[in-house]
Amino acid sequence: MKRFAFTHAQRLHGKLAFAAVFDAGKRYYAGPLVVIGIPNEVGFCRLGLSVSRKVGNAVMRHRIKRLLRESFRLSQMEHPGGYDIVIVVRKHDLLNQAEYQTLLLKAMSKLDGKWQK
Repeated sequence: MKRFAFTHAQRLHGKLAFAAVFDAGKRYYAGPLVVIGIPNEVGFCRLGLSVSRKVGNAVMRHRIKRLLRESFRLSQMEHPGGYDIVIVVRKHDLLNQAEYQTLLLKAMSKLDGKWQK
């Protein structure tokens, strides 16, 4: 059975990395998620999450982050090429992991289409 790890290298780190994605990235709106991405040179997708306090209390925000990281981890073989992705979460009722995974895959394929044009 293949292990799908979510390693340290697959995360976006630091203000500069996030700023680069926010400044030059293309956006796709998928339900409560705003997915922003730019191509990178490392050859695999890296993920950054932004969940504001407007979304809910700390427990709710952390649960959403865990569900999104798990969705990203489980679907990483289906992601197109190498992109730096930042997911901004808007206020919503909590979804389950499968719903987040569906939204994420849809957004990733749409972003890939936008960058291929």
